[in-house]
Amino acid sequence: AQPDQKFVVIFDDLKRASRDTRAFLDLRDAFRRRDVAIECLNFKFEETPEGEFIETIIAAQGALERKQNGRQVAQKMKARMENGYYVHTAPIGYCYKEIKGRGKMLFPNPPFDGIIREAFDGYANGRFQTQAEVKRFFESFPDFPRNKQGEVKQKRVVDILTQPVYTGHICSETYGIHWLPGQHEALISLETYEKVQERRAGVARAPKRKNIGDQFALRGIVTCAGCDTPLRSSFSKGRHGGRYPYYLCQTKTCDHYGKSIKRDTVEADIGELVKQLQPTKGLLTLATAMFRRAWDMRKDQAKDIVQSGKKQIATIDKQIDSLLARILDATNPTIIGTYEDKIAKLEKDKRLMAENLQKQAEPKGTFEEKLEPALQFLANPWKLWENGNITLRRTVLKLAFADRIPYCRIEGARTPKTAIPFKALAVYSGGGVLNGGA
Repeated sequence: AQPDQKFVVIFDDLKRASRDTRAFLDLRDAFRRRDVAIECLNFKFEETPEGEFIETIIAAQGALERKQNGRQVAQKMKARMENGYYVHTAPIGYCYKEIKGRGKMLFPNPPFDGIIREAFDGYANGRFQTQAEVKRFFESFPDFPRNKQGEVKQKRVVDILTQPVYTGHICSETYGIHWLPGQHEALISLETYEKVQERRAGVARAPKRKNIGDQFALRGIVTCAGCDTPLRSSFSKGRHGGRYPYYLCQTKTCDHYGKSIKRDTVEADIGELVKQLQPTKGLLTLATAMFRRAWDMRKDQAKDIVQSGKKQIATIDKQIDSLLARILDATNPTIIGTYEDKIAKLEKDKRLMAENLQKQAEPKGTFEEKLEPALQFLANPWKLWENGNITLRRTVLKLAFADRIPYCRIEGARTPKTAIPFKALAVYSGGGVLNGGA
């Protein structure tokens, strides 16, 4: 404001602008220096000690009302959260909807709920090796929420991966709420959430290259037979300007250092290994009978697991009650805080155990419906490999082989370690090649 200008300020607005009495007085002095007149509808301000005293009292009253309102809002927010309702800004993947008699509730918000699920599952099972890869996954969706600069910051990725509300639970350090079942639908399981936290706390990994897997299906899967180091991949320029894909070893101490192998040669040799995994019809019939027996045994085990889990939950409840009784008798704040942390951990363990018990329920669908996808893969993994899709080929290799595949530049692929299902079928076929057995 200019010194010669006059302003009329409504006093109620002035009270809302002042955070406490001191702030009000500082604001009042700032108005004086700028020759601003303060006027009120039902009070006349005077430049006298009495007038300043009245102003101070009114400002203090406004500050008291503001703090009382804040306390009431906090109490109502805590009470609603204790009833299982989330009260803060809806996380990405959720949106608020008004429900009659229940107020605003969180509901999955397509398509972002699917993106969040895929991000958690991918990071938990190793599809995304680093949080930087999760960030790039989010950026691949044009509509995914960004900041004002149009970027998905790494902090947003961390906030998403550490948000317990996605598990269907309510947590709040401010209000001392730990793992209460929420009224909203969970996007991920508590088990998946725990796997993500374990991976975040583990050893850091180098970010995955943006172009990995686009042209080389075997990158990171095939190793050099001389040094057991994963083969690198690259394109070499030809004399006439063409680009040719190669695999090569870049370990300087290895005899095969710097010697390239054509991509098509390596992938054709690995494809022959995949083709040999096809079992005979007789073995598939035997495998089906084995799976059915295992299915029945698993159902019986599930009943025992449920009974044992209920006993463990009852034990946890007793421990929580015991700790609550100790808190009532304790006077040392440090001891009380230790008890509260222990209760929070027990509550989390209880929720995780209850979630696992739900998974032990009778599976929906028939045995044949559940088994059919697995049998299709076991019957003919070559069919998926032959499709040529890079993602499918990498999936086949991860499912069919228990370890990386050694490859010699001269002799070709070495005998790999097959996964347990194919290893079991090889035993029943007499230990030979599956598609040549009985």
